[in-house]
Amino acid sequence: MKLNCWESKKCGRELGGEKSDELGVCPASTEQRLHGINDGTNGGRACWALQQTLCGDQVQGAFAEKFASCLKCDFYTNVRHEEGSNFKISKDILAIIN
Repeated sequence: MKLNCWESKKCGRELGGEKSDELGVCPASTEQRLHGINDGTNGGRACWALQQTLCGDQVQGAFAEKFASCLKCDFYTNVRHEEGSNFKISKDILAIIN
């Protein structure tokens, strides 16, 4: 079963999540322009391309500031593996949201 980032990481920042009041709703859970990318719900399987996602219990900044960390993330690695040749690269994802 393919998981979205909030399901995999259990961050609680999805709509109605246990930490959404404290830390805000994560844009990965609401970014409808990315719905279906890498077979995810909204931006749930493209979180590395979105600002304000959570990593290490801290809200992250822009793509350029965080992507090096994302490359080391187990979720990012899993999505790349699961999608194989269908994996949507960051350049294509950023073109959709910019």
